[in-house]
This record gives sequence, C-alpha cells and structure tokens, in this order.
Amino acid sequence: MKPIWIVDDDQSIRFVLEKALAREELAVRSFTNPRDVLAALEEDQPQVLVSDIRMPGGSGIELLTKVKERAPGLPVIIMTAYSDLDSAVSAFQGGAFEYLPKPFDVPKAVELIRRAVDESMREEVRDERMAAMPEMLGQAPAMQDVFRAIGRLSQSVVTVLITGESGSGKELVAHALHKHSPRASGPFVAINTAAIPKDLLESELFGHERGAFTGAQTTRRGRFEQADGGTLFLDEIGDMPFDLQTRLLRVLSDGQFYRVGGHNPLKANVRVIAATHQNLEERVKLGAFREDLFHRLNVIRLRLPALRERREDVPALARFFLQKSAKELGVEAKRITDAALNKLMQFDFPGNVRQLENICHWLTVMAPAQVIEPKDLPPELLGGGDPMAARPLPAPAAPAVVIEGADLPGAAPAAAAPAWTAPAAPVLPIEAPVASANWLSDLERESRTMLQAGVPEVWDTLTRKFEAQLIHTALEITRGRRIEAAQKLGIGRNTITRKIQELGLDD
Repeated sequence: MKPIWIVDDDQSIRFVLEKALAREELAVRSFTNPRDVLAALEEDQPQVLVSDIRMPGGSGIELLTKVKERAPGLPVIIMTAYSDLDSAVSAFQGGAFEYLPKPFDVPKAVELIRRAVDESMREEVRDERMAAMPEMLGQAPAMQDVFRAIGRLSQSVVTVLITGESGSGKELVAHALHKHSPRASGPFVAINTAAIPKDLLESELFGHERGAFTGAQTTRRGRFEQADGGTLFLDEIGDMPFDLQTRLLRVLSDGQFYRVGGHNPLKANVRVIAATHQNLEERVKLGAFREDLFHRLNVIRLRLPALRERREDVPALARFFLQKSAKELGVEAKRITDAALNKLMQFDFPGNVRQLENICHWLTVMAPAQVIEPKDLPPELLGGGDPMAARPLPAPAAPAVVIEGADLPGAAPAAAAPAWTAPAAPVLPIEAPVASANWLSDLERESRTMLQAGVPEVWDTLTRKFEAQLIHTALEITRGRRIEAAQKLGIGRNTITRKIQELGLDD
C-alpha cells in the first residue's frame, strides 16, 4: 500500500499524526507546503492526502483543486479550524473526501484516515476491473460460438455478414473482427446506411468531386477511400437503396469506383463487414435486395443471439453496466441483489443489450438506495406495461456461423473469450404508455422524483425519453420502416432520421 501524505506547516500536527499512523502500521510521508506536494506528485502518488487549509505558499483548497486535476480518485482530507465554515464548504465543493476540524481527537482522525484508505483501495479495485474488462462479454453457448468464430477469423480478411436484432451489438462484433484481423493497424470506418437519406448516401460512400451537385464546394473523400487499408462496416445493409446496391456490388467485385461527378476510376483496398436486423433472403425474394450482392456479402455469416436467448449473461452484464454508469456519472456504483437480478433475467428485453444498459443507467440515477432491490426496478420490469416485452421478435433459426463457398486460410484456434459491452446510449428507458391516462400520473411521479433529487436538465432528459419511446414504438409497429413510422407519427422523413441520430437509436 502507498503511504499517507500529510501536509501541514505545523510541526506538532505532523508529529502527532505520524506517530498515530505508525502505530497503525501505516506508512507516512510529510510535507510543509503545497509546492513540495505538487512536485512529489510528478513521480509518485499517495494512498490518501491529508492537508491543512492555511499554509505559507498556498492554501489547502488550491492544493485540492490541483490534486484532483491530476488524480481524480485520490481521497483528500482537509484539516480546518472550527471557524472555517466557508473553507469546509469549499473543500466539499472541490471534491474533498472529508474535513477534519482542529483541534482533533487523534483516534477519530486515525479512524477517518482509515476510512479514506478503504475507499481508495475500493476505487483501485473498480478501476482495475474496468480496465481489465474485455471488449465483449458472455458465457452463454451462443456467445461462445461467436467468440470462437472471431478467433478463427483472426487470420482472415474475408467478407462477413452479421445478423441479429436491434441492440444486440452488431457494430461491437465488427470492431472485434477488425481488431483481431491482419488489418488491425488500418482504419475502421462505420456507416449506417439506414440513417442517411438516399440522395446523400452515394456521396457518403464514394465521395464527390467539387461542383458535382449544389452545395459541393470542395472535393470530398467517401467512406471507401477513408477505409483504404482497413475495414468498412456497412450497418443496416438491408435498407440500402436498390440502385446503390448495384454500385456497391461493382466495388466488391473489382475494387474500383467513381466519386459522384468524377470520371477517373479509384481503387480502394477495403475489407467489408455488413450487418442487418432484416431477413435478407426474404428481401431477395421480394425483389428489394439484389441476390448477387447478397451472395457476395454472405461469405461468412455470424448471427448474434438476442439477450433473451442468453439470459445467463444478464447478471454479469448488469453489474458491468452499473459500474460503467457510475463511472460516467462520477458516483459510487450501486450493488444489485440476487432477487433483482432474477427479476431482470425473467424479462425478454426486446431492445436487447442496449436496453439492459439503459435500464442500468436509469437505476444508477433513480434507484433510491445503494443496494438495488426488485421494487427499485423500472415499471416495465415490474409488470407496469412494456407491451413489447410480451411480444418478442422471433429469432431466426440460422446457426451462429454460416460459410458459403469460402475457406478460411490459416484458421486460428479459438481466441480467449473477449468480453462484451453494448454501445453507450444516452437515452434512459421510460414506462411505455398504457391504454389509459395512467402514464400521465407516472410521468408526474418520475418528474417529481427527479426534481426533488436535484437531477440536472430534467426537461431535456424527460423530453428525450418521451421522443425516444414514441419513435421506438412506431418503428416496432412498422417493422423498422422509417418513412411509414414518420407518417404514423405525423412528422417528416428527415425529422425522424435526425431524431434517431440525436437520441442514439441507431443500431
């Protein structure tokens, strides 16, 4: 364990604390001014810092501010006289762990320092866990199949098609495929083909020449050029306009393409990974997706299981997301009881891992105590009415990995299971409205709780949640067809596309 640092210009205070902490077998290092402390921080860091508030050469509050900039998790105890109420307030506002009034009772001072040491060690363990958490997580057999496939593909740059429901983590798998491939040193470029209007998507993919269309003031490189030497991830490929599918097929066939308005062919050495939540075979039968493009993309297929197909992974994911949310918000991570975890495991999670992450973020903000009980879970998990939970989307019966007409050169043995987290999503889940006015009373209750708790930006938070739920429900009803969803909601196509991007609802 690192030593306790004591900063005080009073030699008697330093002597008393040094002797008391030595009896507790705690190492101590003493300083007489803040300047020496800041110099020492360049090479080392204490377990706990105990500082006087008034010293020649600088105050303890100024030292606290500078220390927190360099070591945000370091507990700092500020020693102050009884009369320094303003200083005590400033200490807490600056992030002090606690303040120690002078004259102090030595046993109580030691007890306080002991508490700070325990907190510091807990913080170190949390940081180590977060740092050691791999990129993906899952013990379920279906996820282990995915991990093994990523390991076998680690020596290959073959085209991969990832299928799975919204929120199951398709982009994360694409990142893992790139990271563990021979192209790992090259760029990873992602584009959601469903989030960009048709008239702009061609320019986004292939770039444009200056003057190619109104507003094209300069020449612009497209995603294929940006991904040269690396990986291009085409998300929601099933929604790509039919005419652009022809251009994409040509690029995949010979590696050549033209910028919009260009006349000189360009070449790009790009590995393509595509993803979709749609049934592409059915789209081919309906004439909405080119069969030759489908076979070009469908060399290796990875199917990500829905969260309800791997319920045994819910506890580990929930604990990880609670830690992650707490770190993002700068608060202590909440613990969850086995009873609450069992309740979570019974839920069908139509929004998959992304929905679980949102729920954990909600619990970090809204749960009243540090230990989460079943009664603290959001209303939709307590039977309050998320109608989607009762009607999960049918999971395709395809195997996790499908190979069509391609051998994997140098297939490697399965890699150690990487760990899994879902992409961060800023929208908090809310109770879905039921067929009555009860949702208004629920809204009143939640807003009252947030206002009384001093949660910042209540208006923006609740508005985003309301808009996100409306759009999510409309897309469920229309099976992902955005134009039809916009019509049902009474908003424009561009508006729903923009809102989906702003609210983080993209796959």
